[in-house]
Amino acid sequence: MRYSVTDPKRQHARRQGIGMTSQRTRERLVEQLQVLGVQDPRVLAVMRSTARHLFLDEALAHRAYEDKSLPIGHNQTLSRPYTVARMSELLLASCSAKKVLEVGTGSGYQTCVLAQLVPRLFTMERIEPLLNRAKLRLEAMAIHNVIYRHGDGYEGWPDREPFDGIMVTAAPSQVPKALQWQLAEGGCMIIPVGDNEQHLVKITRSGNHFSKQKVEAANFVPLVTGTIG
Repeated sequence: MRYSVTDPKRQHARRQGIGMTSQRTRERLVEQLQVLGVQDPRVLAVMRSTARHLFLDEALAHRAYEDKSLPIGHNQTLSRPYTVARMSELLLASCSAKKVLEVGTGSGYQTCVLAQLVPRLFTMERIEPLLNRAKLRLEAMAIHNVIYRHGDGYEGWPDREPFDGIMVTAAPSQVPKALQWQLAEGGCMIIPVGDNEQHLVKITRSGNHFSKQKVEAANFVPLVTGTIG
């Protein structure tokens, strides 16, 4: 039997996943994440239940549960599952994470994972078509604790500060100072930093001091200034 693109049965089947997008495939991915060192049971549970294939074009859906970054258009990528899980785990372990800013909504996959782990999430994206698609996806998945903004990530979200946690999903050459100052006291930022050689960095605020700790090597698209409508 064939279904139209808008047929509810087809939509339900796509959400549930079959074959290479099935729940069994997600279980194998979670096992791989554990082998790579992801330990937080909250993060693993969300990675297991979140349908990554819904954040990709149907032509790429069969590759959704590979531990690889994949293209989402506009010269942007969907981060590899390990990176999403690792950054989420680091954030939860490093601060209270009740009010979190995500810089770089992209497809909305990291947004979806974070929204299931923190009470309040603010996400911003410089490329408006990506932001709009991500918002529609998350609303369709009944994710309602996210506030969206089209804006320049280098500037952050000053009228919503301070944030317990900030997660940046693209790599600047140097940490944007505006983002540091939007951290709450004791807050932390997880951010990839560097040009040819990138590292995931954890930044923690104590008064006017920001301690920086390199965590591991990283590979992200660059953080770019300005916005695209």
